[in-house]
Amino acid sequence: MSTVLPPAAGGPAGPTTDPALDTGGGTGLWKDAFLRLRRNPQAIAGAVIIGLFLLVAALAPILAPYGGNDLPGRTSITPTTIPGPGEIDEYPLGLDRFGGDVLSKLIWGAQASLLIGVVSTTLGLAGGMLLGILAGGLGGWVDNVIMRFVDILLSVPNLLLAVSIAAVLGQSPYAIMIAIGVSQIPIFARLLRSSMLSQRGSDYILAAQTLGLSRSTITMSHLLPNSMGPVIVQATLTLATAVIDAAALSFLGLGGGLPQTAEWGRMLTYAQVELAVAPQLAFLPGACIAITALGFTLLGESLREALDPKTRRK
Repeated sequence: MSTVLPPAAGGPAGPTTDPALDTGGGTGLWKDAFLRLRRNPQAIAGAVIIGLFLLVAALAPILAPYGGNDLPGRTSITPTTIPGPGEIDEYPLGLDRFGGDVLSKLIWGAQASLLIGVVSTTLGLAGGMLLGILAGGLGGWVDNVIMRFVDILLSVPNLLLAVSIAAVLGQSPYAIMIAIGVSQIPIFARLLRSSMLSQRGSDYILAAQTLGLSRSTITMSHLLPNSMGPVIVQATLTLATAVIDAAALSFLGLGGGLPQTAEWGRMLTYAQVELAVAPQLAFLPGACIAITALGFTLLGESLREALDPKTRRK
């Protein structure tokens, strides 16, 4: 988007280019970032991990041999024996203490983790953007009030805040989503507000003000779009945190549902008793959580580098 500045004293009018649409070399910011990501092995690795995670979650009803809460091997479980990987042909990764197929639970657990991660991050992003837009766009006493509220939330450790909210709301997956989402709001609010303040003195904002555009138009049409880059990067990184926090809250017993419910954090909870005889019951869901979080982290960090103006022209 190009606007024309009024003539300066003794000089001609000059174009001011919106940085969200042009980086100075004729290439759009997001197109340039995508090209940089395609050449980044770290970004490719993260994208592959996330792609596999999304594929498994989406195709869980097709890929999983059994339902998430099914207990097909309950007759094969004894107080002292839990069949492990390869011991029974029907269950490639063995059974858990309830007689559930571990492979099926891992697959269905990917779907549960994806749902919790996406919904909670969306809630946090929406709430944080609302506060950030009000604080960064209006300024003054509105900014002071909102930022003091955000500071209070930030003074409480993220996971502790999520645990407190989930405990108040009750034991259910919806409580976990809301708890994680609310705990993420101050992060997005402060980041968006900071990004908007850094853009307010830019040439294209001054040009829009000179043309007589209203504050709301400048904020929503110019200031906000050019401030979203860091927020999008943070949302990608926050998805990794959301998956870990969801597992942590389920591990603490705040997820509700049945003990045999297919969810990675819950699988870790009930694997503690069998660590000595069946360590794979803890290792497998733990590895899934770690690998998924790693994928989102790799892609998020790569996206941060691709959008960084200090490295974008290299």
